[in-house]
Amino acid sequence: MKYIIHIIIFALIPVCLSAQQVPAEPQSEPILILNGTAHLGDGSKLENAAIAFENGKISLVGDVGTIRVDQSKYKVVDATGKHIYPGFIAMNSQIGLKEIDAVRATRDNREVGSFNPSIRSLIAFNTDSRVTPTIRSNGVLMAQIVPEGGRMPGQSSVMKLDGWNWEDAQYKADQGIHLRWPVPFRRMGWWAAPGPIKKNDKYDEEVREIKQFFKEAKAYGESSNPEITNMKFEAMKGLYGGSKKLYIHTNFAKPIMEAVLFAKENGMEPVIVGGKDSWQITDFLKEQDVMIILKKTQDLPVREYDDIDQPFKTPKMLSDAGVIYAFSLDGAWEQRNLVFQAGQAVSYGLDYEKAIEGLTLSPAKILGIDDKTGSLKNGKDATLLIVKGDVLDMRTCVIEKAFIEGREIDLDNKQKALSRKFTKKYGIDIDND
Repeated sequence: MKYIIHIIIFALIPVCLSAQQVPAEPQSEPILILNGTAHLGDGSKLENAAIAFENGKISLVGDVGTIRVDQSKYKVVDATGKHIYPGFIAMNSQIGLKEIDAVRATRDNREVGSFNPSIRSLIAFNTDSRVTPTIRSNGVLMAQIVPEGGRMPGQSSVMKLDGWNWEDAQYKADQGIHLRWPVPFRRMGWWAAPGPIKKNDKYDEEVREIKQFFKEAKAYGESSNPEITNMKFEAMKGLYGGSKKLYIHTNFAKPIMEAVLFAKENGMEPVIVGGKDSWQITDFLKEQDVMIILKKTQDLPVREYDDIDQPFKTPKMLSDAGVIYAFSLDGAWEQRNLVFQAGQAVSYGLDYEKAIEGLTLSPAKILGIDDKTGSLKNGKDATLLIVKGDVLDMRTCVIEKAFIEGREIDLDNKQKALSRKFTKKYGIDIDND
């Protein structure tokens, strides 16, 4: 048996070594980007923009025709005919936690047990993942890393998608705890052969179990000197102290309202993850000042009698109601298609700049990092993209340059390498194919 294990390990070594890309060096000289169209991330854009950054921070955002700057002090990047965006943020993702879904040894995204608020996702984050380069080459430069499994799978952290290890990749550690609210009904069968919808007879019991756990955690937190240290309850203290948000995973209108009111009654700040029915209760969400992390836009509706294109329309309905929301996709490698979820919403009436906001500043607000990133503004981190074509359109989107805190990152990945290999082998001119 040990010989089989050794064979497997040595077979994996070349794969692991080939995955490693050297993290970018710190910014060494001031950079000035000129003449591009800047989508600022706050719902506005700037034609013929001039954007400068040094030491990893944005130092200038303005119109080329109105500013006066000594270009000799900068490395100048001509972005004529191109677009500049803040780096996109993947929400509710398992980037760096999963490599190959079919290989258990490459999945480190869940623990056993139901209530695990003390689990920290960031310590499992793999900076040498072969998946990550394929994601950031499509504009995703930061991510909320979320564990899975059980009623309370653990804590999420915000990570930069470039670094030697999880310590220097972390951007905001342990910023929220995740709770999967019970569902009032379930669809039987599976995705390829869905069955009838059945009521969850244990719904009330499961809600009571959650409330009891939170009650015990609150009592523990109010104790000045507990006899026994409870790591699960220790992790919960941040929810009551305001340093952590409660991310509640639920889709249906009634559970969303119940969960929000429960969190508010206990002095916690809730964020809804999923929210497929959020379009039905926009007034409630606005009144309660609740933010939403939407599941994928390119999806089917919840119910058979809902409009077939309801998921396409939901972002615009939330935007019109003034509800702050962010786009998201489940999983890890799937995040490379995140921007196209926003593009789908634009085709159904959502304002283009609002769609960009749903990928940049709105996620930053939800994560509590909007004072440092999420938009192109003086003093914020120089985490941004230069794009040839429309970033929301898969036919024209080409990311030419990307910077994380001013560091220009390598946009190569295994998929591009394979493309080069086989286009060379078969003599294909990929630009004309």
